[in-house]
Amino acid sequence: MDIIPCIKWVQRGIAKSIPDKVKLSEEELKRIIEDTKDKIDLANDEDDDQEEEEEEGSDMEEEVNAVNKSNAAKSGGKRKMDDDDDEEEDIETKYDLADYDNEDEIDMLKGIGDLTYFASNEDDPYVTMKDEGDSDDEDFEIKATDNLIVVAKAEKEFCCLEVYVYNEDLGNLYVHHDILLSSFPLAVEWLNYDIGEDKPGNFVAVGSMEPVIEIWDLDLVDSVEPVAVLGTKAKSKGKKQKKSDSHTDAVLNLSWNAQVRNVLGSASADCTVKLWDLSEGKPVTTITQHKDKVQCLSWCPSDSSSLLSGSFDKTVKMYDCRNPNKDFKSWTLNGEVENVLWDRFNTTNFYATTDKGYVFYMDQRSDKPVFTLSAHSEAVTGICQSSSVPGLLVTTSTDKTMKIWDVQDNKPSTVLERNLRLNQLFCVDSCPEAPFVFAVGGEKEIKVWDIRESATVRNHFADRAPVGVTMEGEGDIKEEVEQAMRDMMIDKEEEEDVNTLLGEGATA
Repeated sequence: MDIIPCIKWVQRGIAKSIPDKVKLSEEELKRIIEDTKDKIDLANDEDDDQEEEEEEGSDMEEEVNAVNKSNAAKSGGKRKMDDDDDEEEDIETKYDLADYDNEDEIDMLKGIGDLTYFASNEDDPYVTMKDEGDSDDEDFEIKATDNLIVVAKAEKEFCCLEVYVYNEDLGNLYVHHDILLSSFPLAVEWLNYDIGEDKPGNFVAVGSMEPVIEIWDLDLVDSVEPVAVLGTKAKSKGKKQKKSDSHTDAVLNLSWNAQVRNVLGSASADCTVKLWDLSEGKPVTTITQHKDKVQCLSWCPSDSSSLLSGSFDKTVKMYDCRNPNKDFKSWTLNGEVENVLWDRFNTTNFYATTDKGYVFYMDQRSDKPVFTLSAHSEAVTGICQSSSVPGLLVTTSTDKTMKIWDVQDNKPSTVLERNLRLNQLFCVDSCPEAPFVFAVGGEKEIKVWDIRESATVRNHFADRAPVGVTMEGEGDIKEEVEQAMRDMMIDKEEEEDVNTLLGEGATA
């Protein structure tokens, strides 16, 4: 299982040209290994205790279930599921986690004891191909014209952040380094703020299935620990504790306030929004207006106190964060809210998407939508605008398609629809400097696509291209070839079936 649940671009000129490398002493490495092993042992002990409790209560549960089923059959009703079960099922369904959070999660960490006991590959007897140096040095350097893309990735064996380098001029895209994570990532947010020194920096905040937020330094390679952790985990697994200094359930989304740079917002499955003071590493406000899991957040780019949130309770709320639990406005939509996004070209308005496939364009001064768009046949999991082309909107969906829209003058129309062959799509983000470049994450991998490769897109948005951005036709042939290849592609499963049949025929 490979899933890309979230991605985030980093603007050019921020990252260090030569990132620092972690150099652990033998004592530091041993401490990290022992701490990790202690966590694993504790998790195993808690699982054993939980299993014993479940076994002790199983007989009584069976009797109660039998009575409930009998009563339900007589009344023709359905027994209501427990709220916590619903919560887990919602997240598991979205990312197909039914079989993920089991023994693999613990196995994923057991290998840390085998990590870097050797200062370099030259000293490691298991590395037979030694470092060549010259060819890697060029890729290791981050140029002023490079963007970084932070990609959260979950595989069956492990979870990590992959930090890609993308160069628009050269068309380069490669993984620069990665960061091992201990839990399934659900949200990433870039921070131009160094929490240790209260100055600009190059960091990423990560929300996961745990109730904490990890902050990692993107200018540091080979990190084994985050530079900071916001919140605390419950002491006993499976028991949610009420606490004001931390979330008590998964962190589903994050939004950094670019105007008040020490403030980070977090949305959680515990139905709350928290506002964190990064300089102190503590929450200063907890917003409790939603009745179900809060799935998305967005700070207004022109008003530092205005924050949007969207929830499984089918509402979008806008807060004045000077007094958010009293000064807020609410809108009810047609489904669970997947995303909220302020319109960068008109910040009195915003977009909201739902699991029913709809995009709502709202004016904060009105109770009714400016327009409603039936965009996809399934959940709209991603939405973003071009960084500098007015009216250019991109959406992604679990229906496996990415769509490019023109919403100029509040008259939305489809410009292009494309199946990217990534299966279900979970996220999309736009390059800060390149107005026609987008990164999309799906079940298999990421795709970075300059949509100018499409003649349809070029022709449609040519008159709105920013000064200095070319709209050349070099991508015409490439697009036609790629489309022909897509049309001819056989799904992997079908290809395997064909190969099997061919193999049987050859044997016969």
